[in-house]
Amino acid sequence: MKEQKNILTDTFKRKHTYLRISLTERCNLRCTYCMPAEGVPLSPKSHIMTFEEIYTIAKTFVSHGVTKIRLTGGEPFVRKDASVILSKLASLPVEIALTTNGITIDRYITLLKENNILNINVSLDTLIQSKFKEITRRDKFDKVYSNILLLVENGFNVKINAVLMKDFNDDEIIDFIELTKDLPISFRFIEFMPFDGNKWDMKKMVSYAEVMQKVKANFSEEKIVRLQDAENDTSKNYKIKGYSGSFAIISSVTNPFCDSCNRLRLTADGKLKNCLFSNTESDILTTYRDGKSIEPIIQKAVLGKYKVRGGMDTLEKLQEPKLHLQNRSMITIGG
Repeated sequence: MKEQKNILTDTFKRKHTYLRISLTERCNLRCTYCMPAEGVPLSPKSHIMTFEEIYTIAKTFVSHGVTKIRLTGGEPFVRKDASVILSKLASLPVEIALTTNGITIDRYITLLKENNILNINVSLDTLIQSKFKEITRRDKFDKVYSNILLLVENGFNVKINAVLMKDFNDDEIIDFIELTKDLPISFRFIEFMPFDGNKWDMKKMVSYAEVMQKVKANFSEEKIVRLQDAENDTSKNYKIKGYSGSFAIISSVTNPFCDSCNRLRLTADGKLKNCLFSNTESDILTTYRDGKSIEPIIQKAVLGKYKVRGGMDTLEKLQEPKLHLQNRSMITIGG
């Protein structure tokens, strides 16, 4: 019994209390850093977790210490029974959060409020309409931006995520931060990470140091306030003195936060990934459908977690294609 209570603790004594669940591999955008231009092979519907399976598997994780669940995709609201899943998971004694591209979230404002789902992350990689169309291959900037404002007006805790890429949106860093002057949001800069099909190149990445260099070139030192990061936070948090919101950098590549990682990922087809960078997955769904206990699978996956970035503990290893191209495309992992 004692062993079962600790199935979410790894060999480095990290306790995993945060589960990210992908509801679908499908999305209504085609972001270049997330999905190859030719698309990706999607799992057959029969291989995707049903809402009952999502609930039961999530309930198992919660019983072993998970206190936060974030729903992702693809785009979670592409799934027809997303409302049912949200309501069902909200009945568990756990915080529910959501990551979305924001295109259709205006239809779910009431549902989210009723289920106390108030922490919303929205992906937005540019403030320029033509660039938005280029990066997402869809012309939906106005809809996404207006829905971000709608979320703020309705009292949601909004974080905006932008993947920075050189010669694409790195010239917008200060414009992004200026959004936080009047909006009580957190704007988060994410270092470009390698996944199958996204043509990752370290030269395209904008590092934590480079972001801060631009910040310091535009704001005086006394105006840049370093905030206290939350426990297990993935981001380094800052704000400009006098601004309503804040900004942060998620430096998964140049300054990883693996020592305090408390995250696990469950893909839409029921595979458990113990790290975003991991090439290995554990099949929970098949075990569950066979009527067997999933606890041993979970425990084995957690105990197999590497100390740093799926074993890529140096930048040299990270730049070795054979080590990261076996990983899925981001869209099929879950954002």
